[in-house]
Parts: sequence; C-alpha cells; structure tokens
Amino acid sequence: MDALSLREKMKQNWAGRLVLLAASKAYGLGVWFNRTCYENGWKRVESVNSRVVCIGNITAGGTGKTTAVLLAATALAKEGVRVSIVSRGYKRQQAGKDEVTILFDNPDADWRLAGDEPYMMSRVLSQYKVPIVIGRHRAAAANEALRRFKSQIVLLDDGLQHHRLKRDANIILIDAKNPFGGGHLLPLGNLREPLSALQRGTLFVLTHCDQVSPRTLEDIKDTIRQYNDTAEILESVHQPEYYFDVCKAEKVDLKAVTGAAACFSALGHPETFENTLKNLGLELKQVWRFPDHQVYTEETLRTFEQTRGGLPLITTFKDFVKFPDHWRDILTGQVYVLSVNLKIRGGEEEFNKFTDALYPKFSKMRGGI
Repeated sequence: MDALSLREKMKQNWAGRLVLLAASKAYGLGVWFNRTCYENGWKRVESVNSRVVCIGNITAGGTGKTTAVLLAATALAKEGVRVSIVSRGYKRQQAGKDEVTILFDNPDADWRLAGDEPYMMSRVLSQYKVPIVIGRHRAAAANEALRRFKSQIVLLDDGLQHHRLKRDANIILIDAKNPFGGGHLLPLGNLREPLSALQRGTLFVLTHCDQVSPRTLEDIKDTIRQYNDTAEILESVHQPEYYFDVCKAEKVDLKAVTGAAACFSALGHPETFENTLKNLGLELKQVWRFPDHQVYTEETLRTFEQTRGGLPLITTFKDFVKFPDHWRDILTGQVYVLSVNLKIRGGEEEFNKFTDALYPKFSKMRGGI
C-alpha cells in the first residue's frame, strides 16, 4: 500500500485522523522553526550575482509547476535572455549530497542522475539550449550556472520552501481543483506550509482553471487576497498540443487519435491527465495509476502490452523518460506521449504580467530597447 492509500485509509476512522493530525502539528512546528531560523539569521541566506525567480507551490504535487517552469524558460530564451534552471532533482541518484549534475545539450545523459522532471525539462528545452543544474545545495548550483553559462536569470524549480537561496521573486502556483490542500498541513492535508506563506508571493498563477466554475475561481482569489492584496493573480489552463508517437518518433495531430484507448501515469494527480484525454474525445478502456515518480520496469511494460488489447497506449513525457532501456523490444503499435503546455488566460496583456514577474526588463525589450 502506497503512502496516499494509507493516508486515505487512516482518514476513515477517528484514531487514524488523530494520528495524522498529530503528525501535521509536528510537521507544522518543523516548518515554522526552519523558517524562523532564516528570518532571524540563525541560518545563513545566500545570494548569487543573478536574478533568481522561484516557481513553486504551497501544496504537494499536481499544480502544473513543471509546465510553468517550461513556459518561463521558453519565454526568456526566445527573447535572448541567458536563463538556467536550478532544481533539487527529487529522488535522483547521487554520489554525495553536494554533487551537482548539469544537463545541457547531452541527450544521452542518464535521467537517474538528474531526476525525472529535470531530465524531461532538458529534453523539451533542448532546442533553446537552456541548461539545467541539479543539486541539493541550490545556491551552489546557481553559482555553477553563473560560472558555466553566465546566466542572467536563474529559475528556481519548486523552491518556495527552500529558504537558503535568496530570490528576487516568488511565482506561486495554485491548483484551482484543490487550491489549499484541504486546509491542513501534511500529512493530514496537502499543504506544505500554512496559508500565511501566500504573503511571500510576487505573482500567483491559478492552474486548471477550465475545470472549475467562475465562482470557485473568485473564492480562491478572495482567499489569496486575505494574505496578499498586492500581487497579481493570473488564470491558466493546460492545453494539449499534440501526441508524439514514440515508436515512429513523429508528432501526431490530436484529432488523429480517436475512440477507445489505454493510458498510464505516475503523477501527483493522475485524474487531471485522464480527464484531459477524455476531453479530447477518447474512451479510456484501461487505466493504470502509479505513485508519483514511479520507475518503470520491463515487466510493467509487458503487462501494458499484454493487456491493452491492441488499443493506443498513451502516457506523459515525464513517464516516458523513465522507460527501461529496451522498451522498444516490448511496446509496439500506437504508443503516444501527450504534449501539454501551460497557457495564460487573458491574451497578451496577462501573459506580459507573467513575463515581467520573471524579468522586469521584458517591457523594455518588447518596446525594442
């Protein structure tokens, strides 16, 4: 039984809920103490000679953070800004806690040394030559980005709870479907920090806005404004772009895949991926869900192949990069990765608010200066 299933089972009785509540209180105390240590100078905050923008969230998983980092990096790179991404590399393999891994123009790199999400981002951003520096010590990783690539801006991936590296702006993502983690800290709820952390936001981006009502969006904004009445709040949706046929290594139009299909994923909120496929008109006959960051084995892929019944098999890019080396010997036929990007609602004016939070010079650059 995975951790999420265990938590849901514990919530079904008062004793389990009491244990989870006690654990949440202990977790909250740890969060408060860590933050207090940095605020009072008991722990050192490090600065780097570059603009640092954090893209993070206050809840665990599923907000669409990775697509936001990709959108930010792409927007900056297209304007000729030297941008790097710094990431912890969750669950990566490493020789030591201070080891730094760099993904830059090296498509044959082992994803295990970087983590699945950083590796996926490096593949998506390869055409823009955006380096991704992975390390537990984010300040050291940022300095390495400056030394190696002369970065003008460092995007701190999922770093809102990382206080050691000083940042110039915090872009906080809020999942409109579950904005505040059930109102409780981990593990009873999904909050990584109390809602007072919203005070640190420079800009808020609500994600999955097409999956909730306008009234719900307004309620979320009202809650944010109780803690932060100065930051802009933008709305966004995750927009499917195309399917990528991994066996043929070619793009496939969304309309070309119809009818019944099978899918699998290892995501924070797999239902979002599945609902996207349903909204594209697919009838999901077989669905496999795995814990977030699941590593796939040849045995698992054989199970997919043997039970999918010849149906198109669809997954995400994050899952695809974790296929075992000999996956081509196992999977055949229609095997697709769904490509999805983050779109800011409201047209150019709203998108400009997003880019200006990343890099205030964007306004002048758009004016031709």
